[in-house]
Formats: sequence, structure tokens, C-alpha cells
Amino acid sequence: MKGLHFLSTLLIALCLVSCEKKQQAEDENASSEIEKYSIEEFYNNISYRGGYFSHDESKLLISSNATGIYNLYALHTDGSGMDTLSQNIEESWYANSYFPNDDRILFSADRGGNEINHIYLLDTNGEVTDLTPTENEKASFMGWSKDLKRFKYTSNKRDPNFFDIYEMDIENFDSKMIFENNAGGYPSVISDDNNFVAIEKPITTSINELMVVEVSSGNKVMVSPVNPTASYGAQEFSKDNQYLYFTTNDESEFTYLSKFNMTDKSYEKVYEADWDIWYANFSWNETYQVMGINADAQTKVRITKNGEKVSLPEIKGGDINGVDISRSENKMRLSVGSSKMPTNIYVYDFKTQSLQKLTESLNPNMNSEDLVAGDVVRYPSFDDLQIPAILYKPHQATAENKTPVLVLVHGGPGGQTRLNYSPLVQYLVNHGYGVIGVNNRGSSGYGKSFNRMDDQKHGEDDLMDCVYAKDFLATLDWADTSRVGIIGGSYGGYMVMAALAFQPEAFDVGVNIFGVTNWLRTLKSIPSWWEAQRTALYEELGDPFSEDSVRLRRISPLFHAGNITKPVMVLQGSNDPRVLQVESDEMVENVKANGVPVEYVLFPDEGHGFRKKENEIKGYGKIKDFLDQYLK
Repeated sequence: MKGLHFLSTLLIALCLVSCEKKQQAEDENASSEIEKYSIEEFYNNISYRGGYFSHDESKLLISSNATGIYNLYALHTDGSGMDTLSQNIEESWYANSYFPNDDRILFSADRGGNEINHIYLLDTNGEVTDLTPTENEKASFMGWSKDLKRFKYTSNKRDPNFFDIYEMDIENFDSKMIFENNAGGYPSVISDDNNFVAIEKPITTSINELMVVEVSSGNKVMVSPVNPTASYGAQEFSKDNQYLYFTTNDESEFTYLSKFNMTDKSYEKVYEADWDIWYANFSWNETYQVMGINADAQTKVRITKNGEKVSLPEIKGGDINGVDISRSENKMRLSVGSSKMPTNIYVYDFKTQSLQKLTESLNPNMNSEDLVAGDVVRYPSFDDLQIPAILYKPHQATAENKTPVLVLVHGGPGGQTRLNYSPLVQYLVNHGYGVIGVNNRGSSGYGKSFNRMDDQKHGEDDLMDCVYAKDFLATLDWADTSRVGIIGGSYGGYMVMAALAFQPEAFDVGVNIFGVTNWLRTLKSIPSWWEAQRTALYEELGDPFSEDSVRLRRISPLFHAGNITKPVMVLQGSNDPRVLQVESDEMVENVKANGVPVEYVLFPDEGHGFRKKENEIKGYGKIKDFLDQYLK
């Protein structure tokens, strides 16, 4: 029996060795079969935004960056093709809406990324008219009046610090103010009869007041309590002007949908889930209600018809993350994408239950199987708090072929790394860099307690969440923890510089994309149109004009640049109204004084983030070259 046992054990061992060798060979073959794509090929993928029905529902108005910047296009809803509506080469144009009864178009654009958007008319003959031409006027489209003869929009032309509501007649394009904002805050929605305006007034970045102003009398009704301790987000008024639908996390970790009765001032909870309700809106005749739920870094859409849940079509290779229902309520636009597939546009017909795909966003020369889907993971931080993250493992990564890894930090503060397609992430992963997108404490989407954990602790506890990602990476047999970099944009760019300055041995390189380095200057130079948000930012981050300035200086990497010893790359837009170019200029100069390798890439025609493909190709291509030199 012992001999038989020995023989059996030997056979099992030999089988295991054989299986391991077979698996290793399969891994090596898989790795060799992965096609590596250039940055140009990744940017031959096309981004599609919006999708607004024409009056006869034969077309969808979209914005696309197929030409290198965003222009306007019309997708035929029968799938027969696409019409080019604009060929601008200087500035990106973003679709707002078709006109209600003809093919004229409203769109918005700024100049060079300065974020001062105007509303423009594109006539059917190609003529363009600026409908909000006041210098430095920032305007945003709000929607059409119920009679379809006017549209509503917000504008700060009366006072650059505050937004009023205007209405423009589309016969003669005369504009009149219908609500003067003397309440402060931001007017987010207005009732169909123009008599009620919902105002959101931030207290902190996670707590705000919500009030309704009766335009005819000027009376204010508080929807949120006095001294609120929760967030409140106005969604829309009911078509009969009797209810305000809003989201709140009052007495809850996650936001739920509620409604406020304008007559008796009562509240009624409408719907709650185990995650945040991001948004909720009705179709034109209120037959359908659409909700977006932020379920563990992924949008889940829920639609009800007269209160009953509607089944959505199953679409292979992607998830529905955006919906627009036509005015007749016969058709629905669906935006569908995933972490490894750029968004595509579909149209669904409620009557025939037919689904039509209208776009193909992936470069036809690329195989989606060469790209990598993100996985939601969690790991313990320094205090055992579980940190959610999105992990991308390169196809070629194995225990025998370990790869360097980048810790990716999102913007904000208070943003979220999500299961959305990112060409930069996919480009780096395709070329053998693992990526872990950290949702450090302070991120949205994981409950209000988690969201508030970084208040007045920026660059400290939230930074350590990023550092502790390395401990998690050490548990992965394919991750080379001797080669770990950190990369991020906006607030994430700040975290990059904070890591290099305050934890100088934690990471081997850093890539700062449009990131803050001097909180004192940034908070003192907040753009005028952020006036409603100023107090909230000061409450969360600190007031630069008070004793908080001591702490703000302490957490600003610019004043500690002497600690930086690892190679760093900085990308900056000259027209950035949030992070001024001078910040990056000074940071780069100070780090260079340490004798540390620094690459500075300045974009004279960009603001806070990229709007032009050619700049993304240049910037992101240089990021890989930089990483290849200093990390790989």
C-alpha cells in the first residue's frame, strides 16, 4: 500500500509540474500574442458625448473628437450614417440641443480651456452666432420652456460671482432675466412655470443648504434643515410644479431620492439603494423616470414607467451608463461603455423593442481583447480602513515576468476612480505597466463618512492610503514593488507632488498632470464663478486668509521641494484658471535645483485638462517615454 501511495503521489507531483509548465507556456504565448499599440492608435479611438434627439427623432446630436477636437455631428437613428455639422479647428464645440421644431442647434464652447463657456447658435446654413456675447460671461444651457418657444440658461453677466437665470426667445433671440440670484449659491433647476427655483448653497464640499425661492413673491423655503449635516442635490420639479425631487444622505450613509411637496412642505422618500443615487430625471411627459446609481465605481441605470421597473436591453461588452428619452417617449438613446471599451451610442425603440448601434468608437485596427478590464479590489490602509481601488493587470504580467506598477490618484478632492474607459490607463497597461486606481479616503461613492475622512487632513491620511497600496501590490505575484510610480491629475497631481515631497522614498517616479502645488495661491485665486463654492473649499481645505494658512503652507509641496529626490514629470496648461501656470513653473524650477531629473511639458492652448487630441498624444506619449526611462 505504501508503494501504491508513493506511486500515486509521484504521479500527482509530475502532473502538477506538467500543468505548471503548460500554464507557464500558455502565459508566455498569451503575452507574445498581445499586440502593443502606439499612442496614436489609441487616439484613433473616438470619443462620443451627448446624444440629443432632433424634433422628428430621425437624428441624434452628438459631440465627437474624431477630428482631433470636439465637433458636432448628427447620427441617423436608423443606423444609416452620420452627418458632419461643424469642422472647427481651433476650439472644441459641445452639443447642447437641437431646436424643438427644426434642425438648428445650440452648442457651448470656451476659448483655450479658460472655462468661460458661451452658448452659440449653429444655423442650418452653417452660420454661427454667439447668443451670450458679453465679455467674460459664463453661460450654461438649462433646457426648453414647456411651450418650446424659449430656452433657459444661467449666466453671470450681471455679477461675475453669481449666476442668474435667463430665458431667450428663439424667434428674435431676445433675452430677459427671469430670476435674479440674491440668495447666493447656485440655481440648479427651475420649474416649468418659472415660479420656483432650487438653490444649492455649499457649506462644505459634503454639506449644503437646499432652498426653493418663489420667484413671484421672493419667498424662500428651506428644503434642508437649519444647520444641515448632509448633502442635498436638486434634481427637477415635477411637471405640475407641485414637487421638487432631490437627493440627500440625511440620516443615511448613501444618497437616496426624495421629493418635497411645495404646498404642505412635507417630504416623501421615493427610492433608495445600497449605493448613492447620482441623478434622477423624468422624460418629457413624466411617463418614465431615469435614475443613475453609483454602484461600486460603476453606473447602474434604473428606469421606471409609471412607477414600474423597465427591463433594459442586454448589450455585450459594455454597460449602459447614460440615457436620454425622446420627447415623444418612443425612443431612448443609450450610452454604453466599459473600462476596456470607449463609449458607443445606441438607440432603443420602446414600441418595437429593437436596438440599433450607431457608433463604433474602437479603432478598427485594435483588438479589444488586447485591452484590459479593471477589477474592483480593496486593501487595508495604515489604520486598517478598507480602501477601494480599480486594478489593471497587464496581459503580459506573470510571476516570472513581473511588471512595474503605477498608483493612479483621481482628481477632486472628493472625486472617484471609476470603471470608465481611460486611453492613458489602457495605453500604459498595454505597454506593460500595472495600474491601481486608488479611491483614497475622501473619495465619493462609498458613503458620507468615508467622503469626509480627509477633511483638513489632505496630503496626510489620504496620502498614506496611496502609500499603503504598495503593501497590497506586494501580495500580487506579478507586481514588481521595486518599481512603483505615482501618477495623477488635478488633486491627484497634488497627491503626486505631496508623495514625492512628504514620503520621498515611497515611490520611484511621479507624474503630475495639472496638479496643485501651492494651496495658498490656489485657494486665493479661485475663479469668480466658483464664488458659491469658495466657502465650502475653505471649510474642507482651509482658509488661506486665516490661521489655516500655516497648515496650508505645511501641506503645499512647493515649500518642501527640497525633499524631492525622485524623477518627476509635470504637465500644465497655460490657460488653466484653477492651477495657474506659475505654480508649475516654480515647482519645476525648485526641483531642478535639487539636481533631480524633471520633464516639464507646457501646453499653450489648454486649460485644466486636455481638449485636443494632438496634445493628449503628445503629453501621454511623453509620459510613457518618461516612465520607460526612469521606471522600466
